[in-house]
Amino acid sequence: MSQQTDRFKVLGAGIASLILAMGVARFAYTPLLPLMQQQAGLGVVEAGWLAASNYAGYLCGAVVASLISDLAIKDRLFRIGMVVAVASTAMMGMTTDVGVWALSRFVAGLSSAAAMLLGTGLILNWLIRHNHRSELGIHFSGIGISIAGCATAVTLMGHDLDWRQQWFAFTAIGCVAIIPALAWLPAPDTSGMTASGRKLEDRPPSPLFMRVFMAAYFCAGIGYVVSATFIVAIVNRLPGLAGQGNLVFLAIGLGAAPAAINWDFIARRTGELNALIAAAILQVVGILLPVMVDGLVSALLGALLFGGTFMGMVSLVLTMAGRYYPTRPARMMGRMTLSYGAAQIIGPALTGWLAGGFGGYAAGLYLAAGFMSVGTVLLLVLRGIGRRDATAGLAALHPCRQA
Repeated sequence: MSQQTDRFKVLGAGIASLILAMGVARFAYTPLLPLMQQQAGLGVVEAGWLAASNYAGYLCGAVVASLISDLAIKDRLFRIGMVVAVASTAMMGMTTDVGVWALSRFVAGLSSAAAMLLGTGLILNWLIRHNHRSELGIHFSGIGISIAGCATAVTLMGHDLDWRQQWFAFTAIGCVAIIPALAWLPAPDTSGMTASGRKLEDRPPSPLFMRVFMAAYFCAGIGYVVSATFIVAIVNRLPGLAGQGNLVFLAIGLGAAPAAINWDFIARRTGELNALIAAAILQVVGILLPVMVDGLVSALLGALLFGGTFMGMVSLVLTMAGRYYPTRPARMMGRMTLSYGAAQIIGPALTGWLAGGFGGYAAGLYLAAGFMSVGTVLLLVLRGIGRRDATAGLAALHPCRQA
C-alpha cells in the first residue's frame, strides 16, 4: 500500500472518530435541545447543566490524556472511547431522567476527549514519524462535517421522528462511523524514531509562554462553548427567526469543515500566532453578529465566521502542541485542553444562569464575545513573549514564524 494511501486512511480514521465522538455523541445535543425542551420537558437551566456535565467529562478526559505517556495505553483508551461514544448516545433516548442524561453527557465528554486528544495525538505522532507535514487541517475537518451533518439530520428527521427516535437514529450513525475509526488507525509505533531514522525530540516552550497561552485558550473556550451549545435556541428566539436555528447551526458546520485546512495555509504564510490572532478577531465578530444585526443573513454570516474560526484555532493550538512535544503530543494537548475544558464547564452553567434571569440565552453571546476579546489581547502579549524567548534562546526551534 502506498504511503499516501496509508496517510489518507489514517486521516480518515481521525475524521470518522471526530464524527462519532464530537458529532454524534456531542454536537447532536445542540440541534436536538429545542426538541427536547418541547417534547421531553427539559428546562432552560437543566439544559445548561447538561452541557456543563458534558464538558466536565471532557475535562476529566483531558486530565487523563495529559498524564499518560505510553502510546499503547493511549491507543487502547482511544478505542474504548469510541465504543463509549456510541453507548452514551443510546442512553439519551432511553430515559427522561435528567440525572441519567447528565451521566450520558459526562460519559460523552470522556469519549470526546478520547477523539480530540488521544486520537489526534496518535494521528499527529503517526504523521511526524512517517515524515508527513505535521498539520491537522484534514483531520479536523471531521468536526465541521459532523456539525453540518447533525444539523442536516435533525432537519430531515424532524418531520417523522420524535426526540427519542432521533437519538436512536444518531446511535445507528455512530455504529457506522466506529468501523473506520477503529479499523484504519494502526497500532502506534513506540520506537521514538521517524521512518527515516531521525530521533524525535521534545522542545517545550518557556513556562511564561505556557501560562499566558493557557489563559488565552481559556478565553477561547468560553467564546466557543456558548455558541456551540446554545446557538440553535438563541436564533429560534430572535425576532423573525423562529425555526431557523438548525439552518444557522448547519452554517456553522459548513464554515468549520474547511476551516482547519484554510488556517493551515494561512499559518504557513503568517506564523501560527498571527493566524490565531486573526481568527480570534473574526470570531468576536461572528459571535456578535446574530444579536447585533437583525435578520437571517447576519445570523448566517455570523455562523459562517464562527464556524470558520473556532475550529481553526483548535487545530492551530493542537498542532503547535504536537510540534513542541512530538514524542508525546497529548501531554501539551491535555494541558491546553484543561484550560479550554474548564471554560466549557463554566460557560454553559453561567449562560444557563443568565438565561434564567434574562429569559433567554442571548446574553451569553455578549459574555462569550467579551472573553474572546480578552483572549485576543493575551495572544498579542504571547507574540511578544515568543519573540523574547526566541531572542534569548529559550525556544531554539519555536514553531511560529514571527511577523
